[in-house]
Amino acid sequence: MPTKTIPYAETGYFSNLICDYLAEKGSLSNFYGNFPKLENFKKQIEKKQGFTQKSRAALVEALKKQYSNSSISNETRDNIQSLTNENTFTITTGHQLNLFSGPLYFLYKIFSVINLSEKLNKEHSENHFVPVYWMATEDHDFDEINYFNFEGKKIQWNREASGAVGELSTNGLDEVLKVVKAKLGNSEHAQYLIELFKEAYTKHKTLTKATRYLANELFKDYGLIIVDGNDASLKKVFIPYAEKELTENLSFKKVTGTTKKLTNLGYTEQVHPREINLFYLKEGLRERIIEREGTFYINETELSFSKEEIVQELENYPERFSPNALLRPLFQEVVLPNLCYVGGGGELAYWFQLKDYFKSVEVPFPILLLRNSVLLVPSKLSEKLDKLHVLVEDLFLKQHELKTKHTKRISEINIDFSEQREHLQQQFKDLYTIAEKTDASFLGAVGAQEKKQLNGLDNLEKRLLKAQKRKLADELERLTTIQDTLFPNQSLQERTMNFSEFYLEYGNVLLSEIKNNLDPLVNEFTVLEL
Repeated sequence: MPTKTIPYAETGYFSNLICDYLAEKGSLSNFYGNFPKLENFKKQIEKKQGFTQKSRAALVEALKKQYSNSSISNETRDNIQSLTNENTFTITTGHQLNLFSGPLYFLYKIFSVINLSEKLNKEHSENHFVPVYWMATEDHDFDEINYFNFEGKKIQWNREASGAVGELSTNGLDEVLKVVKAKLGNSEHAQYLIELFKEAYTKHKTLTKATRYLANELFKDYGLIIVDGNDASLKKVFIPYAEKELTENLSFKKVTGTTKKLTNLGYTEQVHPREINLFYLKEGLRERIIEREGTFYINETELSFSKEEIVQELENYPERFSPNALLRPLFQEVVLPNLCYVGGGGELAYWFQLKDYFKSVEVPFPILLLRNSVLLVPSKLSEKLDKLHVLVEDLFLKQHELKTKHTKRISEINIDFSEQREHLQQQFKDLYTIAEKTDASFLGAVGAQEKKQLNGLDNLEKRLLKAQKRKLADELERLTTIQDTLFPNQSLQERTMNFSEFYLEYGNVLLSEIKNNLDPLVNEFTVLEL
């Protein structure tokens, strides 16, 4: 199926930080390690080799336990076992536990790590590379994940929730299943999706287990490993770093310094570091740890600890200490033999705040790769664009800019008054020559008249454009309808739409086409015609 790529900087949807990173701008070089090029992975292997030897056994044991009640493919089982080998490395992405996978970019994240692992396995046959999805099971913002969009409306799970979302019971999702059945219809592809939702969310007791089942069903053939970081044995490996966090405020000091360097370069702070970037976690509870005058308080509770007591609590119950968004990257890199983290623009932005902190705790900093971004264009819409003689690149414009550009292109009348402006400015140039021979007041009068005349031309051009837009309203409406379909709410499709809308029409072909047409190292936005 036809594909094309567009530089991220030309889409208008990506920050200056990300565009400058992809352009390898020199001023950013101190905020990341090896750039994501195929030849740089050998250097990254050398950096990471041996670092995670102590954690490999704990990781494999934890994964076997996490998968103990799951149907597991041979590919995934073999990949888990291979992690005991010092020549095996991971390529990792992370994602929230969004209901039914949430926005489309969930697929793009996962296929980015799968495709990069496959590419590296071909390039470096002496090593083995496995794709990893790290579930954000410890997040507590339920409102961000309790729905997915279908045909422009939310299908939502309404309930009271507190604590880590991964531990939430799936009770009540049988009611959401009824809505899913009513919305999706009775086609063969709909029946598959309904059964997938039913198996995931009504036959698994927690949201973590439901999400593992869903991701495993979609990607098990590719050997994807799904990690739940909310695991006592994995957090035990992290104890030395968590203790430093509690007693030295190291991340706060280092990240604050790095963030200041970034903001001085004109970039926006993505995540604000706290003095302690750990939460205290128990059933139904995930609250910040706050230190005041040597006492450690658990926010919004009556719990408090002395320094000695909280260190002892960490030793005895490491599972009760949960990294926040800034500390989770370190947790991942300590636990996993990871070479590369794959994330969206917002995620990578806060990784850039972490380089100095990683160096201070002597943990290798991973390669940072922007996940694939994709616009799926059904062939029917592609044909309509062809009839309108509009390039898909134009659809990335703001809607008023798109209408203006198309109106100027198809109008029988030339709406560009540049020639008239040049003629007018030449006339006034002659008047300025005359004015210079008189007094300053006449010179000012000429300047004022020039400004008035040029403003008049601008207003005439705007009125002509407006009139032509009214005349061409039918064609402009057809064009904006296409844009609204592909860019819901003037946002990227991948941030809004759920995969189910496309799966209904294309079935498993959707997944295979996405996988087969994405190059994780292309560093450009992909347009894929279905």
